[in-house]
Amino acid sequence: MVRLSYLLSLVFLTVLALLAMSCTKEVEVEVEKIVEVEKEVKSVELKVPVAFGTHLPSLGDGILYISERLESISGGSLTMTVHEPGELVAANEILDAVSTGKTNAGYATAGYWVGKMPSAPLFSAVPFGPDAAEYLAWLYYDDGMDLYQQMYDDAGYNVHVLLAAIIPPETSGWFADPIESTSDLDGLRMRFFGLGAVVMQKFGVQTSLLPGGEIYAALEKGAIDATEFSLPVVDQRLGFHKLVKHNYYPGWHQQATTFELLINKDVWNGLTDQQRMILEVITKASVADSFAHGEALEGAEIKKNVTEFGVINHYWSDEMLAEYEKAWLEVVEEQKAADPFFKTVWDDFSAFDAEYKYWASIGYLPRPAAPE
Repeated sequence: MVRLSYLLSLVFLTVLALLAMSCTKEVEVEVEKIVEVEKEVKSVELKVPVAFGTHLPSLGDGILYISERLESISGGSLTMTVHEPGELVAANEILDAVSTGKTNAGYATAGYWVGKMPSAPLFSAVPFGPDAAEYLAWLYYDDGMDLYQQMYDDAGYNVHVLLAAIIPPETSGWFADPIESTSDLDGLRMRFFGLGAVVMQKFGVQTSLLPGGEIYAALEKGAIDATEFSLPVVDQRLGFHKLVKHNYYPGWHQQATTFELLINKDVWNGLTDQQRMILEVITKASVADSFAHGEALEGAEIKKNVTEFGVINHYWSDEMLAEYEKAWLEVVEEQKAADPFFKTVWDDFSAFDAEYKYWASIGYLPRPAAPE
């Protein structure tokens, strides 16, 4: 009986040993597979020329939110090196440089490509258009991002687009003298961005799209008479208040402005699913951070312009805003007739906007009244 018990114990221990050996081999195989997968993931450095200097709050430093976190979040499989404007390529060459592979990524705003694709400004800033909340709703949860990518695809650009930042409303102009009516605009030479520039042209304004770093010198030398550029905090950094004292609000031409991270499509397709997901998640986080950052800065800077720099803040009259909006709707019809894809995007956004406006009309408290 004792001998039988001993034999049973021996058999039991032998079975356990065999099972343990089998499990160990399976674990070793799984570990080897994991190691092999890790070896297959290539580290990718994104070299990113930017359209705006990173010293400019909210406008330029949004890309730093991504570059400073990407390596840690990806466990080292992704890194990003940011190159200031003109360091690798000029700001207006970023799209072509990314598409051709001269650089594998770039950071800009789509409105810069209006000469290549007439619909591009609709993905960066729309006169009398969506604020940040509505813009993001359309881009992320309606057809916006799909149309955004389609624009590049249809135009033959080898890029993948990610929304990377959004900022609050800009000021709508710095002028040497008050603007009382649209007749005061006739003949002015003014730096102006995007589709808003086409609106201003209808009032006799000669518009140009100067890079931010060239605007002050152009004002100082008299090459231009007036300008718009960005958020109050950014305009202040560039010193416009030293030369012209009349600053106008609201930014009817840019109630929200988006920024894009363009990645060469061959590079994008060569990333792992995990790497692509990391970039999608971190750019969404950057969008939230950029908007919060921009909103946090403006109030104090606008007051500082008045109390320390002698700036006079103006709010456009209802009559002037109505004139701007009337001209904008004329521009829309002209652009729709001239470019089928502009019409496609505008019609899609308009359908979304019609539904959104009902919600916006009853969901929010009124904004504080504008100053007299």
